[in-house]
Amino acid sequence: QVQLVESGGGLVQAGGSLRLSCAASGTIFSIKTMGWHRQAPGKQRELVATITSDGTTNYVDSVKGRFTISRDNAKNTVYLQMNSLKPEDTAVYYCNAYALRALVYSWADYWGQGTQVTVSS
Repeated sequence: QVQLVESGGGLVQAGGSLRLSCAASGTIFSIKTMGWHRQAPGKQRELVATITSDGTTNYVDSVKGRFTISRDNAKNTVYLQMNSLKPEDTAVYYCNAYALRALVYSWADYWGQGTQVTVSS
């Protein structure tokens, strides 16, 4: 089993900052890509940012220059530093990991339970 646990969400005023964390645990042999997605009410889930095991990052255009994704491979943890937050960033943020489970040796996508981020205007 692989579990992802997010933390760091909350309520913040526009222009403020939040830092999300997501720790992966369980029978993990390796993790290729970790990332953050978000889903606002009435909208489809969208990719926010990803980071590979060698540190290559990718961002959706709407967060470029404001959000920074980082990763601690030794801790199987991914972070999302969110600055200059806007009301349109309000959503449930989900952590994702593409991981290889030990013993089973199969690659699969794993998801966290989500953490709410609310930005007030």
